[in-house]
Amino acid sequence: MLPATTERVPLHTPERYNEAIRRQTEDNVARYAAGANDITRRLVELDREWDMERTLEANASALALTGVALGALVDRRCLVLPALMCGFLFQHALQGWCPPVPLFRRLGFRTASEIAHERYALKALRGDFRNFDREVGDGRADARRAVEAARR
Repeated sequence: MLPATTERVPLHTPERYNEAIRRQTEDNVARYAAGANDITRRLVELDREWDMERTLEANASALALTGVALGALVDRRCLVLPALMCGFLFQHALQGWCPPVPLFRRLGFRTASEIAHERYALKALRGDFRNFDREVGDGRADARRAVEAARR
């Protein structure tokens, strides 16, 4: 059975790296809970943070393009590099692991859901969700307000 999308990278990451990432996220949120004022600025930073998927895609495509160029210009045997990259990306898509994952996790790259945890914790600190009142019997309006509250 394949792991859930939100769990696949942490499941295949050494626990010490997962713990360091969790601790850093908690420290980031604690800084704002203790009085750092510019939560909005931090939310903008989080929107720009590269997650594991983007990092792996950029890494794999750069190596694959390099392999194709070397294969075309230097030696056909260099085409093994893009073949390996495609295999690694496929393995990552299914399992959440490929050879660069431990390195990128050690460097602190987070999954999209790990970044979202910090984002929503900061939004909760800022008070974005306090004024959300449900209207009994109006599920569609509640859904619109909930989605809008989550976008802030």
